[in-house]
Amino acid sequence: MDCNEICVDVRKTSPEERKEGQRQTQLLFQINHTMPLTEKYNHLIRDLFGNNLGEGSYITPPLNGACVGSMKIGKNVLINSNLLAMARGGITIEDNAMIAANVQLVSNNHDPYDLWILPCKPVLIKEYAWIGAGATILPGVCIGKHAIVGAGSVVTKDVPDYAVAVGNPAKVIKIQGGLNYAENQIKQQLGMPGSWTWYLYAFTR
Repeated sequence: MDCNEICVDVRKTSPEERKEGQRQTQLLFQINHTMPLTEKYNHLIRDLFGNNLGEGSYITPPLNGACVGSMKIGKNVLINSNLLAMARGGITIEDNAMIAANVQLVSNNHDPYDLWILPCKPVLIKEYAWIGAGATILPGVCIGKHAIVGAGSVVTKDVPDYAVAVGNPAKVIKIQGGLNYAENQIKQQLGMPGSWTWYLYAFTR
């Protein structure tokens, strides 16, 4: 993921950007006041996300944030109620990820010396990751494949694949997957095929 920071001065937004922002704000209002699981609701969601919403994905209202329609959401993603998506810096949610209720995905900050300037870094939620209720993911963070973020956690740094991270600031407390996961990691690091038996043999000679 490209985590280079960009800075946006909201005072210099173009008329086209302001118009699109107004359009998305109005769509969000309509989405949040429409009966879910109806054709009208699905139509509004499609209007907001266009081709950025993958097949089989579902978003439970309410939904709020900025530049929400620019989010890229993969296939079979479940987003529970009350997501706050501050997406000016870019937010990507890969296939089969799950976002619990009251989660905040934040890809922009404020310059402390000029609050109209927004330093932005993308947020990436990789496939099969699970973000627990009330968690906050801050700018520039990548949540790895099959990773779990505990409820109420504030994530300031990347979370590796298969890791479980909890707390404020969030810390990794374990790696899921046991022996098979550890074996695969060693294989990747060494760039060698084989089994645990092969490694034990190689390192004890």
